[in-house]
Amino acid sequence: MNPAPGSVWDQLYDPLGSVPLSTLLAALPLVVLLGLLAGCGWPAWRAALAGLVTALVVAVIPVGMPVDAALAAAGYGAAFGLFPIGWIVVAAMFLHSLSEEAGALEVMKRSVTRLSADHRIQALLVAFSFGAFLEGAAGFGAPVAISAALLAGAGFPALEAACLALLANTAPVAFGALGTPIITLAKVTGLDERAISAMAGRQLPFFSLLVPAWMVVWMAGWRGLAGVWPAVLVCGATFATVQALLANLVGPALVDVLGGLASLTALAGFMRCWQPRDCWRYPQAGGAPAPAADAPPDPPRRVVWAWMPWVFVSVAVFLWGLPGVKGVLEARDGAVTATLAPPGVVVPEFTVPRLHLRVAKVAPATRLEREPEAAVYRLNWLSAAGSAILLAALAAIPWLGIAPRRAWRVWCDTLARLGPALGTIAAMLALAFVTRYSGTDVILGLAMTRTGAAYPLFAALLGWLGVALTGSDTSSNAMFGSLQRVTAEQLALDPLLICTANSTGGVMGKMVDAQSIVVSATATGVERGEGAILRRVFPHSLALALLVGLLVWLQAGPLAWMVP
Repeated sequence: MNPAPGSVWDQLYDPLGSVPLSTLLAALPLVVLLGLLAGCGWPAWRAALAGLVTALVVAVIPVGMPVDAALAAAGYGAAFGLFPIGWIVVAAMFLHSLSEEAGALEVMKRSVTRLSADHRIQALLVAFSFGAFLEGAAGFGAPVAISAALLAGAGFPALEAACLALLANTAPVAFGALGTPIITLAKVTGLDERAISAMAGRQLPFFSLLVPAWMVVWMAGWRGLAGVWPAVLVCGATFATVQALLANLVGPALVDVLGGLASLTALAGFMRCWQPRDCWRYPQAGGAPAPAADAPPDPPRRVVWAWMPWVFVSVAVFLWGLPGVKGVLEARDGAVTATLAPPGVVVPEFTVPRLHLRVAKVAPATRLEREPEAAVYRLNWLSAAGSAILLAALAAIPWLGIAPRRAWRVWCDTLARLGPALGTIAAMLALAFVTRYSGTDVILGLAMTRTGAAYPLFAALLGWLGVALTGSDTSSNAMFGSLQRVTAEQLALDPLLICTANSTGGVMGKMVDAQSIVVSATATGVERGEGAILRRVFPHSLALALLVGLLVWLQAGPLAWMVP
């Protein structure tokens, strides 16, 4: 029975009176979405709408969520999908289109090829090292959008470029956006932020070594890995070393930024003195041929001209992520901007009607007896990462020599081309928010907490599920962090280890969250290719999540000395 309007509705975690049946019910929207997308080949927007309708029906009828609250949650999610997520995609693709229009993309392609014509090396440079830097500076879809677009521009088949960008965007995610997932997990669980950072720094470096090798095996098989293993080692070991040292000794904020830059610099320098014996490239039917060896190189000035817009992006997203700069851009108390415009103008906030504080988590999903869920939409139009990318794109217009009228045409064409993708992202996020506010995500999580001695393994899989549902390691930590601590204490496990596993296991879910898949497909121009991408990446995502879970299980037993 629905509560009266204005009253608080408590989430119900066993609506059918049977844990197995309630779990199957909670999984139904996800099964519909993924089944139609990957199994039936439906377009992403149709699969997303079908999943959203299923989620609304499940939330309202068997679970008992008020109809107006469920619809408000869907609207809230759709708005969040368009901004800030969709905003990043639009800005990144606008810059990519400007580079293509000016001919800079061809110069970039030739410059990367001259460093190494081998597609394996290019994937390591662009998707892993540069992508890690972008993850650390911005996160929220920017690394996948930019890396996938650059790989496609370098001659990679579009589907491969999308999948490689998703696979590379895993190991850095827990420290993304200047450590936001770790910081959020600390706030939700009450654990020490530095301790969580150190624990993650004793898990993820193993995967920072593994993922570059995994990428190369995906592309070219084991023989392909044998041909470039020195470069893979330089790339992965440099990032893993910086990641481990900073996470343990400094904290989470600059782990990815400095690790990505160190990896990029080390690999680029290594390629100056070493090249693979055989140059491996995708077949020319799917990728562009390498330039002739005797072709004259572009003048250094020309290369700098072509790459400078992406330098603008790197600098802008890094500055935008700094707490001091963000404070100014959001007109917080004490910031200069606050004297010029009130925070409500720079960052207008809207409480979502019919949803804000009307839904409450209850035990065991929270350490509190009852925890009303806030629903406040922040339109941080100035401090959003997408705005930083757009600023870089605007600076690139005169730099690239593009006339304002021509740039406006490129902008309009970009918006028109991205319209269906933005609608898909909005529907995907609407589904995720209905799942979150109805509590069906907690139902799925609670099913994993009933695994007893095997729970350290499933703690990582719970984080993976959270990211697959929400598209964000930060959101997964906010959603399941408290549940992880409660379960750890009930099972006499170390809360630090188990809660950190939510974040480190969650990073492997970035490959399969619907939002990231749509972003990668959009960035590479894969028409109706979301289902194909999902089918390609899903087994890799699950395998890596299981490996994280295995490591956590060992750290709960024979490797307990690794826990700070």
